[in-house]
Amino acid sequence: MARPTHAQLDAAAEVVHKYVTPTAQICWPLLCERTRCEVWVKHENHTPIGSFKVRGGLVYMEHLKRTGKAEAGVIAATRGNHGQSVAFAARACGVPSTVVVPHGNSVEKNRAMVALGAELIEHGHDFNASLDYAEGLADERGLHMFPSFDDLLVHGVASYTTELLTKAPGIHTLYVPLGMGSGICGAIAARDLLRKATRIVGVISDEAPTYALSFDAKQPIPTNTADTLADGLAVRIPNKDALMTILEGAERIVSVSEEQILAAMGHYFSDTHNIAEGAGAAALAALLKDGEAMHDKRVGLVLSGGNLDRALYMRALGAQLTDMEGMNHGLTG
Repeated sequence: MARPTHAQLDAAAEVVHKYVTPTAQICWPLLCERTRCEVWVKHENHTPIGSFKVRGGLVYMEHLKRTGKAEAGVIAATRGNHGQSVAFAARACGVPSTVVVPHGNSVEKNRAMVALGAELIEHGHDFNASLDYAEGLADERGLHMFPSFDDLLVHGVASYTTELLTKAPGIHTLYVPLGMGSGICGAIAARDLLRKATRIVGVISDEAPTYALSFDAKQPIPTNTADTLADGLAVRIPNKDALMTILEGAERIVSVSEEQILAAMGHYFSDTHNIAEGAGAAALAALLKDGEAMHDKRVGLVLSGGNLDRALYMRALGAQLTDMEGMNHGLTG
């Protein structure tokens, strides 16, 4: 990935802010109490599609529209938020969109993509299988293949880190969920151009360890599965360009369990009354896992999205209720 310039990030932010109001960064007292540090949450769950992905989609789509490369339409593979971004941006630019999702994908995310005007196709057992199929359909139908990682996507999503580090200066460590890599690469780019000392930490699921393995080996290490409840982290083949940027600019990768992600989803509800999907809650899970090492520091958490099925959310809230009942029993027993 080429290092972006100030002019490129400024131009991308201008495109983003035509459609997306800068999201809030809030220091929630109960989260601070829980983590024993000063926590600033970047609320990307409050964009028009409930995810940070819309920022990159708008920048990439405007480029396609301006250069005449999307007249026949665009197609993308997705677990949901990327597809919503593609559909939202395509509709804004008057371009047809098609999204390919794996079987068993989030029902609510599927409905949202259709509501945004996308043709929805189910194919494959996971994201990478859907991606292979989408690439074949792109050739067959003459559609533009909308990538899951690209410099323009990174330029767009970098705007959320620029907003955060400008409005909440002095952040020691920023935890960023890591799927295909646009979010963390955008965070690194914005941090570097703003000349901040903030440490960037990528967060993955134990069940989708490809980037942790690749970070340690300093080369791409694919995995056979990425079976995690956190859709946005469900990647088994890393992007080489993203990995290079992560190796150069991230401090480390933290891997969290499915149970820790579920717990963090519940904590977001009880401490802030915000809905966080699995990937969105992963950053909080990583901070809690780091524990004492982060005590008394100023920390940033990217709540990257709030799109999840009702059944999974009820599961997270059920786990939270069980934990609270245990705490109450300990106080009264």
